[in-house]
Amino acid sequence: MNLPDGLLDGRWALLAWLLFAPTAWLAIRQASWRVLTEGPRLNVFLGMIVALILLWHLQAGTKPGLSLHLLGATVFTLCFGWALAFIGLCLVLLGVSLNGSAGWQAFAVNALLMAGVGVAVSHAFHRLVERVLPRHLFIYIFCNGFFVSALAVMAVGVASCVVLWLAGSYAGDYLANDYLPYFLLLGFSEAWLSGMLTTLLAVYRPDLLADFEDALFLGRK
Repeated sequence: MNLPDGLLDGRWALLAWLLFAPTAWLAIRQASWRVLTEGPRLNVFLGMIVALILLWHLQAGTKPGLSLHLLGATVFTLCFGWALAFIGLCLVLLGVSLNGSAGWQAFAVNALLMAGVGVAVSHAFHRLVERVLPRHLFIYIFCNGFFVSALAVMAVGVASCVVLWLAGSYAGDYLANDYLPYFLLLGFSEAWLSGMLTTLLAVYRPDLLADFEDALFLGRK
């Protein structure tokens, strides 16, 4: 995660921009912008961006591009939907890049890996849980808050390793043995943080969750 410039050649950067541009345009078109005018949601949106910029700077790594940090994609998606979550995480990456912790040439690659994969997995599994499991507060918190957030960060790890391997930046054996396993541990950390935040929001501020219905989950009218 947070790939620097020069790690991938120009063809990968160009391909990433060709994929990122329509994805960003679709997110801008699909985003529920009016949600940000409801109550404190704009403040929460901006506050999450600032918090994640700080969180993404708390990273560990030994080689270029092989860093580890918490993601926050699942909570962002639960609060604002996939489109605003993707835009928000791109703004987080913008702040991280401005501070020199990620490369501008690799901006599109980083955005697709962290924002794209993270939000896509979070949104897809949230919809799957909603479709196949009953509407229950415990299921919402445990599945969407804990389990899905762990899957999202591990999916980002797998996608990052695949890209670095296909681009020839690192050997596949090295990535599989010395980098990818740490995403399992990072997944547990992501699950605890996202799960705790989801629990607090569901109990005290369910209005800040995009599709949380009090009547179904908490029995409120």
